[in-house]
Amino acid sequence: MVFSGDGDLVAIGGNHFIHAARRNIDMTVLCVNNFNYGMTGGQLGPTTPLTARTTTSRMGNIEMPFNIPYLAAASGAVYVARWTTAQVYQLEKAITEALLKKGFSLVEVISPCPVYYGRMNSQATGLRQMQYYRDSSITKHGISPKNVGIDFNGQIVVGKFVDIYRSYLPSLKGGNSGKSV
Repeated sequence: MVFSGDGDLVAIGGNHFIHAARRNIDMTVLCVNNFNYGMTGGQLGPTTPLTARTTTSRMGNIEMPFNIPYLAAASGAVYVARWTTAQVYQLEKAITEALLKKGFSLVEVISPCPVYYGRMNSQATGLRQMQYYRDSSITKHGISPKNVGIDFNGQIVVGKFVDIYRSYLPSLKGGNSGKSV
């Protein structure tokens, strides 16, 4: 099991994330996404929504953010889900399912950061952010992860997006035996 923030996972550790999913390594990744580098000063992060403000993008983000579920699915993850901290029971179920799934699993957890992200974007308290998560979340199980990007102050699509079987050991039957030619 790997616990990571959005910046560590898809910026600093992006290549590791992509290749672990591609190789279908038997691990569960729990990504806490607060849309900024909240532990080091609230800087712009790889998941900061367009036009959202951070301590290093006071006029609003102009860079396209990563859609973590889509990145995971496109890289080969066998289980991909997203919930907010306002959906405790669904989140607990998704974590359990991901842990029991063979292969690479991802659960993205949308989490408040009232000190930096919230304060900069008119959600100055943890309670205000939790209300936004509750009011703005829409559950869509099985939807293509390509369609679950998060817009600034828009809906947050939550649910279980991918739950498939994929062998995590390549078959050596027929074709190339794994030897270089």
